[in-house]
Amino acid sequence: MADVWVRLLPGALVRPTPGHTAGHQSLTVRRPDRAVTVAGQGHDTAAQYAAGQLAWQAHRDAHGQPLPGIRDWIDALQRLGPRVVFFAHDRSVWVP
Repeated sequence: MADVWVRLLPGALVRPTPGHTAGHQSLTVRRPDRAVTVAGQGHDTAAQYAAGQLAWQAHRDAHGQPLPGIRDWIDALQRLGPRVVFFAHDRSVWVP
């Protein structure tokens, strides 16, 4: 999937993040101190996102194989430098 962001307002971006449903989208608000993302159901829990983020980091740092697969949109979200990520079905949040 292409790195597709749609700018809703200055600093407010939405991007496809298929997870629970094929048409799912996540909202990221860019703030001076980094980004805040509402990932909804891109992952059901903060723990699932954390596992994806760690796999993304391992791929980025060129760790040896085998590495777990990652959803292609994780890279797009991580490159924004999220300060916090919220989820629809989990009261926990992901923080770096």
